[in-house]
Amino acid sequence: MKLQSNFALIDGVNIHYVSAGPTKNKALVGSTLLFLHGFPEYWQTWQAQLDYFCTDHHVIAPDLPGYNLSGKSEDVSFYEIPNLIEFFAKFIRAVSPSKKVYLVAHDWGGAIAWPLAAFYPQYIEKLIILNAAHPSTFTREMINNPIQREKSAYIHQLISAGAEHLLADNNYKFLREKILVASTPAIFTDEEINNYQQAWQQPDAINGMLQYYRAMPQLAANPNSHHEKESKDNPAQVSELSKMRIPKIRINVPTLILWGENDQAFVNENLSGIEEYVPDCRIERFCDATHWLTHEKSPEINNAIAHFINE
Repeated sequence: MKLQSNFALIDGVNIHYVSAGPTKNKALVGSTLLFLHGFPEYWQTWQAQLDYFCTDHHVIAPDLPGYNLSGKSEDVSFYEIPNLIEFFAKFIRAVSPSKKVYLVAHDWGGAIAWPLAAFYPQYIEKLIILNAAHPSTFTREMINNPIQREKSAYIHQLISAGAEHLLADNNYKFLREKILVASTPAIFTDEEINNYQQAWQQPDAINGMLQYYRAMPQLAANPNSHHEKESKDNPAQVSELSKMRIPKIRINVPTLILWGENDQAFVNENLSGIEEYVPDCRIERFCDATHWLTHEKSPEINNAIAHFINE
């Protein structure tokens, strides 16, 4: 498969994306699949899916704004979810003007995809989510579940004053060891990690990646708490979280959730009661997988997505 590298100018920001599809008879191209990656990855996290689906479908995988070759903004408000929803609605119209897309998303890509599907269902045929908590259940768990707060405590490091240096120091050791291979050293090959490092080295990429966390609506109070033990049940943090309103993000497109149950970032309780917000929802759990489902279970993921979109 030969991927084409492209750019789309959306609201003054150049978004890099790769695309591919059937070349022998373009008139027979099937559905359009749009893949949104998460932190700290870039479009290549979807390589196995792009390879698998491009034979019969048009596949598109952007670098999220702020990542790798995509444009960056110094304005943290650009990375707020409401703006990103509007941004990607325009991106879909730019890259798939005549048909709906099957939206596949992981981690931060999922944080965008959930509300995007809620507010722009006319652009989305079906939604496929990989280990990205629904914003309503995630907010609920952050308020009520100390284990979720503990799992999310690393975020305070990512919004601290020295976060860019923390991530870049010692040849990106924090990203390589604490984020990617903290508990699963066999998932990422040396080549993959080297490719990630090249993406992180792009000008202003680290700052752009961190902007998503700085703009998080669920950020707890007291950003000076950088230690997991301190952040787990910090009284000020819990008090601020308790004031938050749980958003009512209702999804009205068919949805498939693929979930690794040993996720380092999300408790499995994020799936509890999700039918309240996603009535047409199917969940496939992987008891021996982690947050990095695309790397651990590529054949199973491909088969599950193919079955879902062909129904």
